[in-house]
Amino acid sequence: MTALKDNIPADARASDQKIIISVDAMGGDRGPAAVVAGISRSAKKNAQIAFLLHGPKDTLEKLVAKRKPLAGRVEIRDAADVVTMDDKPSQVMRHGKGTSMWSAVDAVRAGEATVCVSCGNTGALMALSMVRLRKLPGVNRPAIAILWPSRNPQGFNVMLDVGADIRADAQDLLQYAMMGSSYARNGMGLERPRVGLLNVGTEEHKGRAELKEAHDLISEVAERANIEFVGFVEGGDIPGDKCDVIVTDGFTGNVALKTGEGTASLIGDLLKAAFKFSPLSRLAAVLAYTSMQRLKKRIDPRRVNGGVFLGLNGTVVKSHGSADAMGVSAAVKLAFQLARSGFSDKLAARVASATALPQDAQKSADTASQNGT
Repeated sequence: MTALKDNIPADARASDQKIIISVDAMGGDRGPAAVVAGISRSAKKNAQIAFLLHGPKDTLEKLVAKRKPLAGRVEIRDAADVVTMDDKPSQVMRHGKGTSMWSAVDAVRAGEATVCVSCGNTGALMALSMVRLRKLPGVNRPAIAILWPSRNPQGFNVMLDVGADIRADAQDLLQYAMMGSSYARNGMGLERPRVGLLNVGTEEHKGRAELKEAHDLISEVAERANIEFVGFVEGGDIPGDKCDVIVTDGFTGNVALKTGEGTASLIGDLLKAAFKFSPLSRLAAVLAYTSMQRLKKRIDPRRVNGGVFLGLNGTVVKSHGSADAMGVSAAVKLAFQLARSGFSDKLAARVASATALPQDAQKSADTASQNGT
């Protein structure tokens, strides 16, 4: 890493907060050209970022050489093999050591980079991250957290888990609440995040047994964890302003995520069709162009591209497989924000508290009972 630091321009070295981000250049649907274009956008906007770029060296050297903002800001790590979207996680674990994804994750493990960013196969990336980085002490199931457009002042809500594991018991959901609130603090600047537990209704008697138990656990620790627990929330609250963090299991979260993406795509297609329906509607489209562009920018998924793997000894940002340069740049921006905030260390402390706080609550209750209070 010394060579990389020495090659970074003086304006990038000027800040002690310079962040090294490990980027898997391969595996995305658009190929390495989109990834290099994306990190170039980030480099142009932010002099505090430098990159470790993983993939076939000959290919990447040619792409990087065409991007002036990347001059002296990139160290290429040669990795000839690629994890495809069709590869099974088990195959990658057995035969993937020479892949760009493996190399990118290992750079975080070795402490050479603070965050890993990849557009590759989600299942393989999660499996690699769990094995190479290991879970934080006390974490049973890591989670994937995403930002969902919302009516809140910050513009987005955090939702987790959206697919790391289809199951989650009460203790897992408590840990998700702690990890999600830590993400909201460090990624969105919310001092006291409001946390909601996704259910089929807001009444306390509704839902599966593990949801009711998780409701009680989160309620017990909320004050000392400096979060505001709003109780059960419903699907309609995911893009709403009732809470900032939505906690659920990976099965429900992934279904909600894919449903939201599909609905957004449908609305976009219907709007295009409506504006093309007649000469008058086409005129209306011209008059509404500025407003439509604002709406498009507001709901553009590329602006918040990046699911964060939580519960590991290191931070991994999963960019969408079809991400273009703007999407990759958004994922890098998120990675930078989390790295700059010291997110990994703060998350580890938050996870530890998820185990300690319920135990403290039980001890307090036992003491009170013994004292007759």
